[in-house]
Amino acid sequence: MSQTLKNFTPTRDWLLLPDPRVMEKSGIILDEKTAASLQTNISKVLAVGPDCKEAKKGSTVMINPTTTGNIVEIDNKSYIMIPEHFCMGVFN
Repeated sequence: MSQTLKNFTPTRDWLLLPDPRVMEKSGIILDEKTAASLQTNISKVLAVGPDCKEAKKGSTVMINPTTTGNIVEIDNKSYIMIPEHFCMGVFN
């Protein structure tokens, strides 16, 4: 079975989000200070576990900026996984 984003479902209350540390579209790799200044604590949810109560796939969420998630690789791309309780709110 191939490991693709299409057939990935997080367990429990985990959320899968895009990795904000990815390379700039131009291909330029930014230094850590510049990259950190461009990061946001607002992200779109790519996949949700079955126990998620508030966030749904496609939701836009605000994440607690003082927390860190787990970096995972699917389809040779990096993503961040966080438990749903790291979300401070969901945009409607």
